[in-house]
Amino acid sequence: MQYFPPALEALTEQFARLPGIGTKSAQRLAFFVLSQPEEDVLAFADALTQAKRTISLCPVCRNLTEGEGKCALCADPKRDSGTICVVATPKDVLAIERAREYGGLYHVLHGVISPMNHVGPDDLHIKELVERAAAGSVQEVIMATNPDTEGEATAMYLSRLLKPFQIKVTRLAYGIPVGSHLEYTDDATLMRALEGRREI
Repeated sequence: MQYFPPALEALTEQFARLPGIGTKSAQRLAFFVLSQPEEDVLAFADALTQAKRTISLCPVCRNLTEGEGKCALCADPKRDSGTICVVATPKDVLAIERAREYGGLYHVLHGVISPMNHVGPDDLHIKELVERAAAGSVQEVIMATNPDTEGEATAMYLSRLLKPFQIKVTRLAYGIPVGSHLEYTDDATLMRALEGRREI
């Protein structure tokens, strides 16, 4: 038995397709949309279609950009073009930029190597990274993939690919999170923290 009009059911189903949104959250969102003034709903729908139409990948780093040109980071002459930070997703670029410590460029892979999920090197933007390395102006590539199995495998694969170019390849340091306690830190993190210790 159908409790709601088909249009409302269809809207709920669309919200339920979003990551992290279950059936109840999807229903709440659908009812919220119905309670909004029509101009707000149209503005929301317009923002969705505009984003889908105008956002593309930067031809240099594969980060998100508007239109066909370079992204704001690649177009910034103040950025250090000799350093490339390799990340899995555009969200990782935002995370690193929030720290306000990195002044180089990026390369977004749009995923990591994951045989379990049928994602291989050819499914990622690895070829473009190798082309940038081969151009000769890159001195260092920082691997900033997540410290999990897939992230580690991707970083190791890329470091082997970049070895012939005589480029310094580094990995983000691992360690104990600021504000945490040693007694609650797992063995692998403690081991990494000891390996990556530095002089003060």
